[in-house]
Amino acid sequence: MTREGEEHVPQILYIHFHDLTDEQLYRRLLALLAEFTPLVQALPPDAALVDVTGGLRYFGTDAPALAERIRARTGGLYGIRSTVGVATNPMLARMVAADGPPSAVRELPADLDAVTAFLAHKPAAALYGVGPATARTLSSYGLDSVGRIAAAPLGTLQRILGAAAGRRLHDAARGLDPTPVVPAAPARSIRVEHGFPQDELDRDRQRAALLALTDRLGLRLRSEEQTTRSLALTVRYADRSTTTRTRTLAEATAHTPALTAAAYDLHDRLALQRARVRSFTLRADQLVAAEQASRQLLFDPTDERDRRIEEAVDRARRKYGPDAVRPAAATPPAA
Repeated sequence: MTREGEEHVPQILYIHFHDLTDEQLYRRLLALLAEFTPLVQALPPDAALVDVTGGLRYFGTDAPALAERIRARTGGLYGIRSTVGVATNPMLARMVAADGPPSAVRELPADLDAVTAFLAHKPAAALYGVGPATARTLSSYGLDSVGRIAAAPLGTLQRILGAAAGRRLHDAARGLDPTPVVPAAPARSIRVEHGFPQDELDRDRQRAALLALTDRLGLRLRSEEQTTRSLALTVRYADRSTTTRTRTLAEATAHTPALTAAAYDLHDRLALQRARVRSFTLRADQLVAAEQASRQLLFDPTDERDRRIEEAVDRARRKYGPDAVRPAAATPPAA
């Protein structure tokens, strides 16, 4: 049975599927979640938000028990381990899911004191949307924990981060997140991944891995006669946490140098000076058929030369295999 009054409190699940690399399997998992509620929001490549508030009475149980049922179904049918965070909004559900070892159901009660205690000693970077650069800025002002951020006046946060960002951080530090779960299936995308043999700190080796990824991604896009308008870089760290940054491209492209420049920009924005990186995932979103994509003419002989070379390399790879030709500075594909 649901706990008294629980049906009136939002019950959000953040579900992270572990070791998921198959896009088709991910779609089947989303379809399974839709058997419990229509309010399923895909968070590619391996997570989802689920609003089960309206379904608890129907299933005659509470949110943590329903989360356990979902974990059992996904594990039994597909052999996929998952971690589920249960809370009253998406941000808290994400955070409680990450608060401990993987493969479990974790609940954060709706009680204000429980939320305050949970957040108080978390680092600033634990708040969803606070990246390494923002966390360093806050730390330089002595705001290195969520509790200290929550105690700071709104005006102070707005002077540091700007009006809108300061307001969002002020609310987030108090456990407030008005973001609804919006039903959405994953858009068509293409992704490539590189796992390091050991947690990688060296920036040059990270860049070499990104070059290898954009080379593979560009080849796949051109082979499927697709271009992309958006590129997303997901970094998985040694503690299994992840950060994703997305960039909308100036024009739809499948040209490897353009993809590489965008990936390097995303990498720079993450400012990973001392981060121990376990893997990179690069995802091309907002795909557009190559025949429908327009290209700005640059009248640049270097650009035209690069494109002719790219066409020749693609022909060689179609004949001799994708590893026949690779950029000299790129990291070889992981075994």
